[in-house]
Amino acid sequence: MIRFDRLALLCLAWLLAALQPPAAAAQPAAAAPAVEVTQPAAVPTLAITPLPAVTSRPTPTQAAPPVRLAFDEDPPAEELDLRPPLYDLPWAIQAGDHFLFQWPIAADRISWIEPNYRYGDYFPDSEVIHTGIDIEVARGTPVLAAGPGKVVWAGYGLLLGRGNLDDPYGQAVVVRHDFGYGSRQLFTVYAHLDRIDVKEGQYLEAGDPLGLVGSTGKVTGPHLHFEVRVEQNAFHTSRNPELWIAPPQGYGVLAGRITRTSGLPFPDLDVFIQSLETGERWQVRTYGPLSANGDDFYRENLALGDLPAGRYQVKFYYNWSWRTHEITIQPGMVNYFTYSLRDGFVDGPPNPAASWSPPEWSTP
Repeated sequence: MIRFDRLALLCLAWLLAALQPPAAAAQPAAAAPAVEVTQPAAVPTLAITPLPAVTSRPTPTQAAPPVRLAFDEDPPAEELDLRPPLYDLPWAIQAGDHFLFQWPIAADRISWIEPNYRYGDYFPDSEVIHTGIDIEVARGTPVLAAGPGKVVWAGYGLLLGRGNLDDPYGQAVVVRHDFGYGSRQLFTVYAHLDRIDVKEGQYLEAGDPLGLVGSTGKVTGPHLHFEVRVEQNAFHTSRNPELWIAPPQGYGVLAGRITRTSGLPFPDLDVFIQSLETGERWQVRTYGPLSANGDDFYRENLALGDLPAGRYQVKFYYNWSWRTHEITIQPGMVNYFTYSLRDGFVDGPPNPAASWSPPEWSTP
């Protein structure tokens, strides 16, 4: 009986053991925490880390400028604010225009008209009228003859007398051109030169160098003062050069005559011009009351060149109110308006000819 009981107990133990889950099935549950400890979240962290480096890497165009600055003194031409090519000379497509001169600075140099001191403005702290344009350009830049002709002045003293070192023009050159306007001679003046490279009596072709840009005379910094004189080589015979220098291709000139109630030109009036297409703005002042000559044809008292072709708004404050006008700048020509209290704004050149052909450029 004892043996049977023992046998029965063994059988019962074996049966109970068989009914238990296999021991091997419980092992994965024990091993799972070891897998979770590695934290799969660490994998995205590694994947994200390189992204900022990729997005912040400079593009080839961004990296190029330091190379050019280090090894090339002159930046590429497309990055320079150069004047476009001029219209061919002489250039006149409508009555009254007389673009006879080329730009006196080479096309590969940055050079534009000083916008805050144009023809007809007052000289600072004086009553002297500015009788030319100031061209912003670096000291030492070659100055070129604006047209063919003979040098009739070279040196100091153009205004105050030969050799006067205190002359406001500083070192200056004057060229009398071998063509005229009608029956009158034409002269061009190049002032504030650092060096003069020509002699009186010397003949120059258009584009020949005559000196270097400087800051001699009464100036605030290096620039070229350029004048156009009609009939006589004298201070009081100057005209606005912006009506005589051929404009860049695609650009036009704005000229206007604004008069008072009396019909006389309104002096020192601030006029604002804004492109209706780009929003760019300009400001110009009507000529001062003394020694500023209007053009023989236009009789203007303001002029603004280097305007890209397009639509513009002209605006000024007069008689306690703003006067506004829209005008289209056509390229290669003078675009003209008048304003009076009686007629308001009127576009078009004065007294346009019924039939017209380009004027003959005479030889005095």
